[in-house]
Amino acid sequence: MRKISSSFPPSKLTISVAGSTVLAATAASLAVAVWPTAASAQQSAGHHQATATALPVTWGLTEPSPGTLAGYVAAGQRASVLHQVSAAQARLAAAQRAAAAQRAKEEAARLAATPAATPSTAPTPPAVTTAASGSPQQIAMAMLSSYGWSSGQFSCLDSLWNAESGWNTYASNPSSGAYGIPQALPGSKMASAGPDWQTNPVTQIKWGLSYIQSTYGSPCAAWGHEESAGWY
Repeated sequence: MRKISSSFPPSKLTISVAGSTVLAATAASLAVAVWPTAASAQQSAGHHQATATALPVTWGLTEPSPGTLAGYVAAGQRASVLHQVSAAQARLAAAQRAAAAQRAKEEAARLAATPAATPSTAPTPPAVTTAASGSPQQIAMAMLSSYGWSSGQFSCLDSLWNAESGWNTYASNPSSGAYGIPQALPGSKMASAGPDWQTNPVTQIKWGLSYIQSTYGSPCAAWGHEESAGWY
């Protein structure tokens, strides 16, 4: 029979499992739980040898035999290691999810703290009527091109407004209520061109040219109507 060179009971049970060493049990628990008969025989005989048949565990095996204590211990160790690895992976995944949730929460808080851009509520300044220099006739002549008319239309416009008001900004017809250079009827219609329609010749001329354009198409057409009907 082959002898086991290690002392009995061993201080530590060492089992080779798939190339790695596992410390299975302490000598005290192992001696009491597994080899009570062998330990008693050892003490009574006064020697430190045991046969392979007396011990179901052998040392130095690469793969423990199934059904032996080494096999049971190795299987239990494998299951324990796999369980620990699985638990560690689960803890890592949970930590990663918690970190991602925390980052999302912090980003949401940052966006909530950032004031949103609001559209400007500043009122749009009213259109300013630029005061043109010169007489009302010169002002009207300078404005013809902005309505798409050539300077040749001015002679008709000059005749038209000479007949209506003499180019007088304050001309008023007491019988009809017409007012200003273009003799708007009523004069308050010219408020659409500017609030200073009663005193500003530029505002009155702007309104008068717009009226001629929308009603007759050109100053010469308006003058033709004036000549035939006595009004425009």
